[in-house]
Amino acid sequence: ILKTLNSWFWWENIWMPVNVTWAHFVDRDGLVFPKPHQLYATIPYAFILLIIRFFSERYVAIPLAKALGIKNVRRVKPQPNPVLESYFRECSKHPSQSEIQGLAKKCNCTVHLVEKWFRRRRNLEIPTVLRKFQEAFWRFSFYLTSSIAGFIFLYDKPWFYDIWQTWVGYPFQTLLPSQYWYYMAEISFYWSLLFTLGIDNKRKADFLAHVVHHLAAIGLMSGSWCGNYVRLGTLVMFVHDTADFWLEAAKMFNYARWEKTCNMLFIIFSIAFLITRIILFPFWILRATLYQPTYYSTTPVIAYFLFNGQLLILQGLHLYWGYLIFKILRRFIFLK
Repeated sequence: ILKTLNSWFWWENIWMPVNVTWAHFVDRDGLVFPKPHQLYATIPYAFILLIIRFFSERYVAIPLAKALGIKNVRRVKPQPNPVLESYFRECSKHPSQSEIQGLAKKCNCTVHLVEKWFRRRRNLEIPTVLRKFQEAFWRFSFYLTSSIAGFIFLYDKPWFYDIWQTWVGYPFQTLLPSQYWYYMAEISFYWSLLFTLGIDNKRKADFLAHVVHHLAAIGLMSGSWCGNYVRLGTLVMFVHDTADFWLEAAKMFNYARWEKTCNMLFIIFSIAFLITRIILFPFWILRATLYQPTYYSTTPVIAYFLFNGQLLILQGLHLYWGYLIFKILRRFIFLK
């Protein structure tokens, strides 16, 4: 069954233009092509990023947080109690008064001690400001680094200025070393975020959304790698990262209570988001993925619909997030 599914998944008609097979993607005549098996390397690379994250958060983020006036608040841990711990995890974190009385009898202690135990236990679930700062610092560091690296990789490429160049010579476009490392870093980063969702700051409301988002990002980048849509893929990554580090910087100063700096950074983020996600992405990237391929092939492959479907969903998310950002800006400007 797995062999059959594998053959279906790698069927040329899904990925390649007419009369092109996987055999054409063997390196030759100085041409190097992306290979699906290279994506396995993103898993060990993700663990390398986790090691870098650990040291950067510990030896850079913490001293920076202290310099900005953020203190490390130590919370008092409740006394170990298997009965209350089991109830907290499996039943309720906010037991009613009658439930607290029943637990007090079961543990042979006072109602006041049970209430205090649950209060302290709930406090442990709330991430400290320092922990939030460390996470924002890591994301800021990666997005800023990837934005700078992306610009260095792309500024001298013709398709950075002329979007039509993304399709010239397709699908036989050679893979550049810069494109390889750009892809490996981005995919590895989202793997690392997926691996640490359980220990990062708990977001009950959107935990599932984060899982779906990270898997979708990995799937979209991996699929564009296999189909050799690498030129467009690097542009998509660059357009996204250039706005994100401004938001993470605003979060960092928000945690430090530098209100004016936070507001200024959020306004810059909003402008960057508007330019990259609401203007450039639909009118530059989507134009290249939806409209321009029809000039190079009269029979679009299945991957054309799969990738464009995901990119259109992504644009829908951009409009939704843009609406939320607009609401925040309106409140900021008119309601102070």
